[in-house]
Amino acid sequence: MTGRRVHIHYRRLPDREDVYVQDLLVDHPEVKITFQPSTPISAPVMVDGVSVLEPGSPAVWFTFPGVWHDIGRFHDRHGRFTGLYANVLTPCVLHPDGATGHTLRWETTDLFLDVWRGVDGVLRLLDEDDLERALATGVLDVELGRAARAEAQRILAAEARGDWPPAVVSEWPLERVVERA
Repeated sequence: MTGRRVHIHYRRLPDREDVYVQDLLVDHPEVKITFQPSTPISAPVMVDGVSVLEPGSPAVWFTFPGVWHDIGRFHDRHGRFTGLYANVLTPCVLHPDGATGHTLRWETTDLFLDVWRGVDGVLRLLDEDDLERALATGVLDVELGRAARAEAQRILAAEARGDWPPAVVSEWPLERVVERA
């Protein structure tokens, strides 16, 4: 572990910002791997009526600089792997340590669409209705809406070719992360 903590400022338009504090495990130019041993959510994340991430569950996150999505390895509260969750978002702005010592600050904005691949191996595009509402109400501008759709389509096409998720995601199961942390 790098011994550093990351404060991820995660904006959800129009006016919500959550700050997630995670342990930085890998700080490589091509991928940043962070660990959240106890996810601070108030309700389960549901996909097709099934809980895929519970409050207090561990999650491993993969942030790829310059890429319009990140990937979370989700687990239930007992540590059982439930699947991969890709947030379509603006590329993360990574602020260096600087005067903050060992605390890093990252910033990103959620673009509403998500992609889920559960243990069944089926890829699902999620929250299209959220994106449509954001566009219809002007919460999200048309250009960012197009970028979100294009990124979701890139993920779906890459998965169909066998190129998604990147290999590093399977190389860091929870057991390895916990051992490293």
